[in-house]
Amino acid sequence: MTPRIRETAARLWGVYALLTAAQAALLSLGGMSAFDALVHSFGTVATGGFSTLNQSLGQYGSAYFEWVTAAFMFLAGANFVLHYRFLRGDLSAFFKNDEFRVYAGIVLASTVAVSAELMRAGVFPSATEAVRRGAFQVVSVITTTGFITADYELWPSFVRMLLFFLMFAGGCAGSTGGGIKTIRLIVLWRHMRAGMQELLHPRAVVHIKVGGKPVKEEAISSVTSFFILYMTVFTCGTFFMTLTGLDFTTAVTGTASTLGNVGPALGSLGPMENYSVVPRAAKWGFSALMLLGRLELYTVLLLFMPGTWRR
Repeated sequence: MTPRIRETAARLWGVYALLTAAQAALLSLGGMSAFDALVHSFGTVATGGFSTLNQSLGQYGSAYFEWVTAAFMFLAGANFVLHYRFLRGDLSAFFKNDEFRVYAGIVLASTVAVSAELMRAGVFPSATEAVRRGAFQVVSVITTTGFITADYELWPSFVRMLLFFLMFAGGCAGSTGGGIKTIRLIVLWRHMRAGMQELLHPRAVVHIKVGGKPVKEEAISSVTSFFILYMTVFTCGTFFMTLTGLDFTTAVTGTASTLGNVGPALGSLGPMENYSVVPRAAKWGFSALMLLGRLELYTVLLLFMPGTWRR
């Protein structure tokens, strides 16, 4: 990309507009009205998940709409710089990127696990529908889009637990998704693995690499601090929500969902419910969590540090 901020922003906005227009066109070709196609495309590429329908995309019952939207949600969860490089002719841009490969691997593995469990439990009449519904919900949750096509509150416990953990993951850095982000999870995992190797081999010097390049200690420290802060905010948020009278399942999944900017959760905030049912104090708390999560914690928390006021 270019070092000039204005040019970089313009090119990324171009990619954003292209993805939005492409999805809107494909949805329109499938029979969706132009207005609904545009609104759902806005909600997809921005990973906002807003729909013109009470039951989201599930109200259409269309496999075509679901696969198209799932594909664009997946693309929206990737780094937009990779889209730009791909469009400029670097056809291997995605597969050369460590973060994208891990992100795609998580999506694929989760889709296989969810689909297999849905087929085992006989939730849907056919294997193809189980795969379609499972894939859509996995991509919707991990990218923090929040579209729904089925009431996953009725799905097996294993599936609900997996979707809960995916709320934390998020998409790639440089995407429109929320959550912790895949690159941070990669650094955390490799940092933990390096620590175990050093315990087994005290004299060994283990370097943490991402994309073939060593990660600086400052970056590792920053990622670790962010993860600890994220989980601290999650824990405190859950505790506060229980004080407002919410049951534990609703409190813990609602906190994870709003902090990650996903939307639907479990319990009283399942995919067929909404946040109108929660107490006023909980609404304020969830609003604060959404703001903290979208701005990645530090931006908001720095406002409350007196040392930053004099700068």
